[in-house]
Parts: sequence; structure tokens; C-alpha cells
Amino acid sequence: MKSADTKQSEEVDILEGRATLQEDLDRLEEWANKNLMKFNKDKCKVLHLGKHNPGVQHSLGSAWLESSSVERDLVVLVNSKLSMNEQCAAPAKNINKMLDCINKGNISRDKDVIIPLYSELVRPNLQYGVQFWSPLYKEMWTGWRGSKEGPPG
Repeated sequence: MKSADTKQSEEVDILEGRATLQEDLDRLEEWANKNLMKFNKDKCKVLHLGKHNPGVQHSLGSAWLESSSVERDLVVLVNSKLSMNEQCAAPAKNINKMLDCINKGNISRDKDVIIPLYSELVRPNLQYGVQFWSPLYKEMWTGWRGSKEGPPG
């Protein structure tokens, strides 16, 4: 087992939950030391979920853990509000870069040239990001400049 695969969670909206989470972290540190393993504490992060989460700072051994507003888990970006804004923004950014490259690097506007470029460069990124497109938040559409209506559906 890699320590990178270790995740710990606890509801911390009450004092007992905060103490329980810290005790669990202390036990993880003891377990790692007993088994001659070490956590890379620079890579350990705390993601505070929920509106009313007090954002309590936790430690792993003698090191305080850094808080993060967004983390990647199983190739999905998760933020403290559990929204998918960052997940949608990444493919949109890549798509916009590729559209710029096609527009700037291509003298021909012939559809026999543009369509294969679009099919090979842009469409795979659209298909990657399409699972997370959702018009829940108006600001999600601001990163999309491929068309005035938003992403193709």
C-alpha cells in the first residue's frame, strides 16, 4: 500500500469530530512509524468540505498540514464546495488554446483543412470534459468561447 492512497475523513462541525480526526491522524502517523514508513507531509493536504466547516488546522506528527481549496482525486478535481467548476475549466482552457493554434497557424480557411484539425485536436478534449458540463452555474460558461451558445451538446 502506498501512503499516497491514504485518505482520512471525519465530520468536524462539532468539537468531538475535530478531536476524532486528529486522533485518527495521530494513529496513522504511529502506524507509519511502526511499519518503517513515512508520509510525505509536504504532499498531505486538508480539504475542508461544506459551508459551515470551521477550517480547523490539523497536524500529522509534528508538522501542520496545509489546507487546500481544490484537490485532484482519481483524476477528478474536487473543491471545498464539491462543485465541478475547476474540472470544466481545465478542458475549456486546453480547447481554447487549440482553437487559437488552429486560427493563428492555419492560412487556409477551407473546411477540408479545418474539420480534420478540429476532429483530431479539439473534439477529444470536448469528449473528455463533457461528463462534467452542466449549466448549474452561469460562470461555467464564461471560459467557453468556442461558440456563443456554450459547449456543443
